[in-house]
Amino acid sequence: MSLPQSLRESASPAELEFIASQQLLEIIPLIAMERTVFISGTYGPLQPPRRAKVPIWLATNLKLKKKCRIIPPDWLTVGTFATFLILERPLNNRLDHLRDCCEEETNNPKFSKLPFRFAEVAKVLLDVAPDDLEDADQLRLLLKNLREARQAKTRDGLQNLNPNELHVENMCSMEINEIRPFFVQSMAILGQLTRRPAAEADISAFAD
Repeated sequence: MSLPQSLRESASPAELEFIASQQLLEIIPLIAMERTVFISGTYGPLQPPRRAKVPIWLATNLKLKKKCRIIPPDWLTVGTFATFLILERPLNNRLDHLRDCCEEETNNPKFSKLPFRFAEVAKVLLDVAPDDLEDADQLRLLLKNLREARQAKTRDGLQNLNPNELHVENMCSMEINEIRPFFVQSMAILGQLTRRPAAEADISAFAD
């Protein structure tokens, strides 16, 4: 959702990706590494082919140097995306649940329950480790469709602003960040419009 420069008061997508890069994921190291202390924590030791949990920033650094394989999160596979969906159905024969997710997002007025930073994590892993993902091109397309469906819901919700609050469940980090500047200004204007008639009524009553 593109905003004019005057409304860009939130974090940039790159900054959100940086925040998301602190999350842990599993890797299969291709090199041995002793337990190492970083500013954000201590990780390791790494011993191939044993899996290890490291932050995304460390995993992508090792991946770019061809020193590990990244194990994607369960939700970032075409076959198991439905784990995080509101729509519950049997997982028979490993159906294409990400397509179901897009369909659910299009047909259901509510937001599906997805990981809070799914957009940032998905972009980082699709950029850095497409060879470690199941059908990366298909994932890109389905995630793009999913994002567009959720953005349409966001726009619909903003057309029905309540002057007191906007209650929307299951919005993700990127989506909240996109609407924050517009929402803050809109709520301020709505608040002024709501208070003005009340103030005028008080003045009129006092004059009487």
